[in-house]
Parts: sequence; structure tokens; C-alpha cells
Amino acid sequence: MVVVRCVIVDDSPGFLAAARRLLAAQGITVAAVASNGEEALQRVEELRPDVVLVDINLGEESGLELAGQLSRRTDPAPWIILISAHAEQNYRDLVTDSPAIGFLPKVALSARAIDDLLGDAATGPRER
Repeated sequence: MVVVRCVIVDDSPGFLAAARRLLAAQGITVAAVASNGEEALQRVEELRPDVVLVDINLGEESGLELAGQLSRRTDPAPWIILISAHAEQNYRDLVTDSPAIGFLPKVALSARAIDDLLGDAATGPRER
């Protein structure tokens, strides 16, 4: 497994806390969490994480729009993984058209799942 630093972006404080504990216990360094787009942009610009996990639905905001902003405003852009409580088939086309390297349902979130997506991204057609 590749050791990565990540930022988690989600509007649910409960999910942020649980995801942070889970990933930290599995060897991923959670550099920060953010509950909205503005916080996320600040954290990513300050900390330059390898990966940003972005909830597709950030309440009043769109995680898909945030993914686009992160990829345009940060150099080098972090790997972006979209997450949601909903099934991937609900978002397949949106994820494909986004700068994200992939999608994870929240129930499948794990260091291994992140590592698998990073491995696929490194060998696939998309470049960071």
C-alpha cells in the first residue's frame, strides 16, 4: 500500500470523524477535513495532500464543481476521489466527466479501496 496524505470533504461531521478514524487506523494520514468548498480549497492549497476525498453532495454545494475547482486551482492537482452514500450507477456519467480518478461509495471507503484507485490511475490513461 502506498502511504498517502489526504483531505476529506463532507458536510456531515459524523462521517468526517468516522472516516478520519477509519483511514488513520489503516495507515492513511488524514491531513485535514473540510465541511464545504471554501474550507476544502484552503486546506488543499495549504497542505498539498496527495488525495482529496470529496462528497458529491455537499449540502448546498456540488462536490462535482469542487472537484473541478481543485483540479484547476492547485498545481500539482491532487488525486480526487468522489464519494457518496448513494450507489455509483447514480453518478457514473458525472464521475467519468469529472477530473476525479474514481468513485467510492461511503460504505466501501478503506485504505485498500483508495490504494486500488490510485494504482488504476497510475496505469490508466489519465494523468495527474
